[in-house]
Amino acid sequence: MNYEIVISGFGGQGVLSMGKIIAYSGIMENKEVSWMPSYGPEQRGGTSNVTVIVSDEPVSSPVVNEYDVVIVLNQPSLDKFGPRVKKGGILIYDPALIQHKSDRKDINIYEVPATEQSMEMGNDKIFNMIILGGMLKAAPMLKLESIIAGLKKSLPERHHKLIPLNEEAIKRGMNSLSKVN
Repeated sequence: MNYEIVISGFGGQGVLSMGKIIAYSGIMENKEVSWMPSYGPEQRGGTSNVTVIVSDEPVSSPVVNEYDVVIVLNQPSLDKFGPRVKKGGILIYDPALIQHKSDRKDINIYEVPATEQSMEMGNDKIFNMIILGGMLKAAPMLKLESIIAGLKKSLPERHHKLIPLNEEAIKRGMNSLSKVN
């Protein structure tokens, strides 16, 4: 098993946090993991991305040109990373945030209505957990229990009271994923 993943969006959308949770979860399942964030001084509101590799084999390099899973949280991210999904790979996005969708026929494209779901749940900060849940359904590389443990590891203890809400958001994302093609 080897998944090369990139998550990209605006700073403040939880891009780096999602990557960190996936990385911690992989470590907890004794997988080989690489986590490589990329952002500039415009972190809040500018674009950021994180590359995460989760593998059964040692990771030789964190630098990736094409990805098994691409999660994009805005149009500039889709424009940049959409063409870099491997043939047969997975592209995931929130349809509320993408104006010009991918027309690729050689990949699996999924939508997760995370903006809508987070509004229904009354907390826009769980947006990224809904997206993460969708990814877990489309590419079940890690167990939900490991993701929750990774969430506990990455959240400061003062925020642990939010873990049940985040777990509910992950489950909502798993249930609201829909295949586009």
